[in-house]
Amino acid sequence: MKILLAVDGSACSDAAVAEVARRPWPPGSEVKILSVVELPFVPTAETWALPESYYAQVEQTAREQAREVLARAGARFGPREGLEVNAETLDGYPKDVILGEAERWGADLIVVGSHGYRGWQRFLLGSVSQAIASHAQCSVEIVRCRAAAQTKA
Repeated sequence: MKILLAVDGSACSDAAVAEVARRPWPPGSEVKILSVVELPFVPTAETWALPESYYAQVEQTAREQAREVLARAGARFGPREGLEVNAETLDGYPKDVILGEAERWGADLIVVGSHGYRGWQRFLLGSVSQAIASHAQCSVEIVRCRAAAQTKA
């Protein structure tokens, strides 16, 4: 079984990691932990724009955070016989990258955490988990974060 575990470092993402790590998977299963770096958009080339070094620093920070998130998630699995765990960082828009990688890799299951946004937050920020559930060609599991669910109630 091929499990694509998309992580972003949030508490809800950590809940998804814990859920996948605690389960007994069939021998020969693979888990690919994926973190997507959304590169900064340079809106204009006007002279009043931020210095070029600003965008390079933002990108570098995002990549460092992604590496830390992947390392933390990978550590949750430890050595397990019959389970291969790999990690990868890709660039792009999270919804598109996760769906594309699942299709390319031949994932049987995509696991993501849900932030539990509602109302305006959901409208403004969008829902990666909803887009994945709606468009994936394989099964999808959305892990809810208890802390987020309790604060929204």
